[in-house]
Amino acid sequence: MQAVVWHCVGADEALSHLDSSAAGLSAAEAQKRLAEHGLNTLPEKRRRTLLHMLLEQFTDFMIVVLLAAAVISGFIGEPQDTIAILVIILLNAIIGVVQEFRAERAVAALREMAAPDALVLRDGRAITLAASELVPGDVVLLEAGNIVPADLRLLGVDEMGVDEAALTGESHPVNKQQVLLSDANLPLGDRQNMVFKSSLVTRGGGKGLVIATGLDTEIGRIAELLQGAASVKTPLQVRLTRFGRYLALAVLAISAVVFIAGLLQGQPVMLMFLTAVSLAVAAIPEALPAVVTISLALGAHKLIRHKALVRNLPAVETLGSVTYICTDKTGTLTRNRMSAELFFAANERHESLPESGSNVAWAELGEAMALNNDVADRDGKPAGEPTELALFEAADRAGFDKVALELVKPRLAVIPFDSQRKQMTTLHQSAEGVLAYVKGAPERVLAQCDKSLGLDRATAFELAFEPEAVLAEATQLANEGYRVLALAKREFTALPEPLEAETTEHNLTFLGLVALIDPPRPEAPQAVADCLTAGITPVMITGDHPGTAMAIARRLGITDDAQTMLSGDELEKLSDDRFAHVVDSVRVYARVNPEQKLRIVKALQVKGEFVAMTGDGVNDAPALKRANIGVAMGQKGTDVAREAADMVLLDDDFATIVRAVREGRRIFDNIRKFIKYTMSSNSGEIWTLFLAPFLGLPIPLLPIHILWINLITDGLPGLALTAEPAEPGIMRRAPRPPAENIFAHGMWQYIVWVGLFIGGISIAAMAWAISRGVEYWQTMVFTVLTVSQLFHTLAVRSESVSLFRLGLVSNLPLIGAVLLTLSLQMAVIYVPTLNSIFHTQALPLFDLVVCLLLSSLVLFAVEIEKWLVRRGLIYRGRVY
Repeated sequence: MQAVVWHCVGADEALSHLDSSAAGLSAAEAQKRLAEHGLNTLPEKRRRTLLHMLLEQFTDFMIVVLLAAAVISGFIGEPQDTIAILVIILLNAIIGVVQEFRAERAVAALREMAAPDALVLRDGRAITLAASELVPGDVVLLEAGNIVPADLRLLGVDEMGVDEAALTGESHPVNKQQVLLSDANLPLGDRQNMVFKSSLVTRGGGKGLVIATGLDTEIGRIAELLQGAASVKTPLQVRLTRFGRYLALAVLAISAVVFIAGLLQGQPVMLMFLTAVSLAVAAIPEALPAVVTISLALGAHKLIRHKALVRNLPAVETLGSVTYICTDKTGTLTRNRMSAELFFAANERHESLPESGSNVAWAELGEAMALNNDVADRDGKPAGEPTELALFEAADRAGFDKVALELVKPRLAVIPFDSQRKQMTTLHQSAEGVLAYVKGAPERVLAQCDKSLGLDRATAFELAFEPEAVLAEATQLANEGYRVLALAKREFTALPEPLEAETTEHNLTFLGLVALIDPPRPEAPQAVADCLTAGITPVMITGDHPGTAMAIARRLGITDDAQTMLSGDELEKLSDDRFAHVVDSVRVYARVNPEQKLRIVKALQVKGEFVAMTGDGVNDAPALKRANIGVAMGQKGTDVAREAADMVLLDDDFATIVRAVREGRRIFDNIRKFIKYTMSSNSGEIWTLFLAPFLGLPIPLLPIHILWINLITDGLPGLALTAEPAEPGIMRRAPRPPAENIFAHGMWQYIVWVGLFIGGISIAAMAWAISRGVEYWQTMVFTVLTVSQLFHTLAVRSESVSLFRLGLVSNLPLIGAVLLTLSLQMAVIYVPTLNSIFHTQALPLFDLVVCLLLSSLVLFAVEIEKWLVRRGLIYRGRVY
């Protein structure tokens, strides 16, 4: 197969070489070839094995130091301490592996969901399947917006242009032709009868034979350049990694002070070394970047349930920063389905068509709507042109059954619609002879009428009302954004001869007007209201008529001021400077072409806005790329638009964008809560160990205690915070500035004071126990430090809302994690075998209750802070 110079052989010969035909392969043959050639994919970066992930957990410098110190300590001291420390380190490593494995699996699943499809002929039928399932010999159908799924020899083209820049560097689309070429050494860019994997169809369409897949494609030969998807580092991860380095230096300095203070107290060198290293290991939040990945990946999976597919993880993080949503109208804000909403007949306007059996005028109008269309039944559903389908459905709802009516008045002939006449006529057999129904543009139909149908009889036009009055009604409806059609009829004794518009469409009797519109989606008005409440400005961008655009904008609550609308022509005439002055006041763009979307995005970004832009066509791709969040349509969008986008709407619904923004804010809030919880808890451990020697107290904890606290409190309870539901006022807050520090809104102050508070009550418990001369003072410090962090987990669930208002059961995973962690701590205190391992002693009930009460003070202290936040007394600048 590789010896064939495909661009030098004819289409029939190419099919023959691959034992295929213009009708494609059979499903059985395709399955056989798939087993032979493998999937049509390029190699990805080799995934790490679980063993590799586990070994990577021990590459951190501080972990290596701790392992070495523990082993040395085992040789010169008590081996059971060493074993316990090693077991805890191993458990920590296993948790790290599970977290990384879940993150990698989640990201891989997202990548699979975003994989492109292809339209293929199998068994002579066109079917859509994953591009990875293509095999040599398949016949693929291409159209504008598709990504070419494999290397193809073209069998037919229709004005096809292909962007091959990714492969050849050619900046302009290449015109493709189904011609036979003779030069076997032509460069790729000159092979006009071929298209190559990963290139983009920019216009026209065609049909091609798959001649190479996977690594055998031209792009596969340079797969090293494309190998694997680069690991995504979100801006938040970058900031946290940088912060972690600074924190590590500070923690190492504190650990050194603790080490020296212990030596000055006469503590053993190895014990203090292990204590200092354990503190450093526990206090440095090396897992934060990994937790961010997990939170974003799990959040992205949850967004799929909301019909939003995130194509790259940073988009989840940045959704909460969106200040403008620039959205298409048709199909996104509206149903993309015409609906007849207003009816005018016999000088009356109705919002629904009166039912069959009402007066003559409405009955005739209903029959005309039912019969004058080409709607047909397909697979049990009516199908046809959108406007005709709307008329048919409105008539059907009112009891005008087309099938039943055609039995009485069968169609004899039709004069089809054309753009010059702007009308369509159907002729039907009737009891009196032949009945013609005409529908079309009001100005054309009314000009051909000399009578109108009143409530019970046909009257001369001038006796009932002026045609100008009906035309004024039609104009008024058009100005309200409707598409208006007029319907009329004429009776003949026989079919006109010759059957032409000139012999049929005159001396008509006017029946009525029907006003149609593509109505807003039911959920769209609330979604727009949610945007406005959340400080997000929704902007409609449409190629539709300005009147229609304003009508929909009014219904949705986007704007009711015509001065906030700008047409494409008006935009074209504005200089960039002038447009920059008005861009933030425009809410509706009408008659806009896709290229102008890019200009709108740039102008808003210059003003400092964070823009989400929707698009579905090839020409939308630059705007989607430029937008802070590019949003492609999953149903009507092209492959090119989806590839350029950060997020794909699986249901093409505007409300889905708003739900995604809400979910993005929730995810970011929960990452903040995790950081807040982890850093405050670690801070509490640091302050306890740092301050105790300066207060004349012994070293409060053993290395195994520190590592145990780190294991059970940073693990399940911390991760369970990622399941926290959205806060009540999440969509009443202004968008978060993208460059805002993660520690903004009082977080660093919180970390300091809560850490000091936890350290303070731990040292207080220690001092009280020592003053009483009890031997289990260290167990009390250990317990207070552990349990206070569990109470802190409950307190940190919201930045402003009281836990007592949230309710304990609103985050069941967290409650489960807290109860499990508490049970483990109780086991360490009261199970004799664990007492010897962890150097703990069983606490009397009174002392245990004191420890629990002291620990609970953290919850009440944080609740007081929340009360001050709600009153606006501290951390001003954020709406809760």
